[in-house]
Amino acid sequence: MNTDNTTFNQDLSDSIINTGLHIILTTDEDDSRPVYISGNFNNWRTQDKEFVMEKIGNGSYHYKFSHDFDYPAMLLYKFTKGDWSEVEIDSHGNRTENRSTDAHTGIQNEHVARWRKNWLPFKQSYLPQVQLISDEFKIPQLNKTRKIWALLPHDYDHSSESYPVMYLQDAQNLFNEKAEFGNWEIDKKLAVMSEYKIGKIIIIAIEHAEEDRIKEYNVGKTVLGKGQGKKYIRFVTDTLKPYVDSNFRTKKEREFTGIGGSSMGGLISIFSGLRNPETFGKLMIFSPSLWVVPELKIDAKKANTADTKVYLYAGGDESKTMIEHIKKFQNDLLSNQFIEDKSQINLSINRQGKHSETYWSDEFPKAIEWLFFNKKNS
Repeated sequence: MNTDNTTFNQDLSDSIINTGLHIILTTDEDDSRPVYISGNFNNWRTQDKEFVMEKIGNGSYHYKFSHDFDYPAMLLYKFTKGDWSEVEIDSHGNRTENRSTDAHTGIQNEHVARWRKNWLPFKQSYLPQVQLISDEFKIPQLNKTRKIWALLPHDYDHSSESYPVMYLQDAQNLFNEKAEFGNWEIDKKLAVMSEYKIGKIIIIAIEHAEEDRIKEYNVGKTVLGKGQGKKYIRFVTDTLKPYVDSNFRTKKEREFTGIGGSSMGGLISIFSGLRNPETFGKLMIFSPSLWVVPELKIDAKKANTADTKVYLYAGGDESKTMIEHIKKFQNDLLSNQFIEDKSQINLSINRQGKHSETYWSDEFPKAIEWLFFNKKNS
């Protein structure tokens, strides 16, 4: 323990601690990011400003619970740098178990060896099973075929569980190490999530149509010409989903079914959700190309939209209008009453974010957790 921390501990001891629990944290890895305590006392929220720790020296932090704090019978907690993607890990890169104490006063000394960075590192044993559904899956609506993948939980073959499903566009950029512009690393992110017991989900990854990608993801007549998006959406809802539900152990209901993507893939996912709320209860929309369709028609009369959840992400360094467009879309969803409760929309903005796989990769596990596994208890 460093000198600053030893002195601080001594000062606390000298003052007779009987007015609340003091937690002293030391860490071998330190930087400018704040450190938070998350636990069963605040529903495991990771950026709760009431539980940010005070820095008292190089690699040293302190938090004091108030004298009238309502303690659980057993206080459970972990330390994060502000998100589960940056949670504490041990010196070997392994997850740490929940810390605990039943003390309400005195000093609790803790130490963190390392912190996760963007959900990594991951363990090979938790990687999802990647299964090629077909090299040439038939799309009768477009008279084409397509390569489609399924990413199944790592222990799928050893369980009898049924799982929620997320349909994602642009499979070429989701877990392909040779992707030209990088990839989302969803396999690695799902591995870490599974280790924390929040990643049990089936991902259906649909490859895009190469030179016809924009045409397939474009709906109606727009500035990009006449699109085939309506037929593509019918393929996902009328052909692909029934096949997936028949061949995998899925939770078929809309509240367990999501669709998502980025850029034009985000746009077609928006239309899929707006046109088929009875099918998709979760939308994961990253950096959508809303400039293509400045005025989206939102039908508030569609049934079963009350519990639809939408995760929206935009980067401030993508274009001059990206953040403006995505905020307007959020407001339109609310004003048209497609979604009545603002808490059902999570708007995430990274002011430094660019239009690239790197930033969508970082956002993917946060979106999956919020959409499907909102209660964090480990």
